[in-house]
Amino acid sequence: MAEGRKGFFGRLVEGLAKTRSNIVSGIDSIFSGFSAIDDDFYEEIEETLIMGDLGIQTTMSIVEDLRKKVKEQHIREPEECKELLINSIKEQMDLGENAYEFEHRKSVVLVIGVNGVGKTTSVGKLAGQLKDDGRRVILAAADTFRAAAIEQLTEWASRAGVELIAQQEGSDPAAVIYDAVAAAKSRKADVLICDTAGRLHNKKNLMEELKKINRIIDKEYPDAYRETLVVLDGTTGQNALAQARQFMEVADITGIILTKLDGTAKGGIAVAIQSELGIPVKYIGIGEKIDDLQKFNADDFVNALFHCLLYTSPSPRDCS
Repeated sequence: MAEGRKGFFGRLVEGLAKTRSNIVSGIDSIFSGFSAIDDDFYEEIEETLIMGDLGIQTTMSIVEDLRKKVKEQHIREPEECKELLINSIKEQMDLGENAYEFEHRKSVVLVIGVNGVGKTTSVGKLAGQLKDDGRRVILAAADTFRAAAIEQLTEWASRAGVELIAQQEGSDPAAVIYDAVAAAKSRKADVLICDTAGRLHNKKNLMEELKKINRIIDKEYPDAYRETLVVLDGTTGQNALAQARQFMEVADITGIILTKLDGTAKGGIAVAIQSELGIPVKYIGIGEKIDDLQKFNADDFVNALFHCLLYTSPSPRDCS
């Protein structure tokens, strides 16, 4: 693990402390409190995972998988289920081989999300990281309805050292995208990242707006690789899952950016989103700095979540 990843893993362990307290102390007491693997044992695990915001459907899949492995491996002691459970959770979160294909192609990335989830901030951080990786990045300020969105993105573009294409507040988002696509082609940009609106309270308008934007990209930049990321607030738990479902109705979502995982007790939602929607969480955010947004790594995430079970002799105090 590179130094940067090591530092991020440490902050992730710290950031998931409340989620860990919510899930792991309960799981640990089940492993140490039960003398036999029976229906009560599995029910306790189910209840703890659901309370940790993994969701009912995801929890059922995990517990079903655990039951199967216990039977196949003839396991008798509850304590021996610990690693099996952790691996079952990891298996719910497979990213697939081409999760970050857009980074290596001429691409257009649409980023959508409701107000307050950290969408514009995530766009800025992603731009900064791609620029640091040697990619030529252009930003498009196509969230023209939210007050101060353009101003905020201008600041992030400056911090990241990338070019920004913008018009006046209230202008047609599709016109901004048209200008941005022309700029991306003429400047031979590698990645065009578009900060777009996410007004779920008016789904019809949002759908029409995204259709118009997609038509322009299809016509003007047909060779571009396409990515559509939804930004969700990790502190909202099951509400984030519901929001993702709504966005799936209006756009072809290819990935999730899950923000604000530092300090939330609802970090288990990262598992639920991937398992229930079949859409990978591609990035997670655990703070305000540019490098506090990182590519999602299922092993790192679950290891950070179960850190006190994996790396210490846990007591409830260790898991808090």
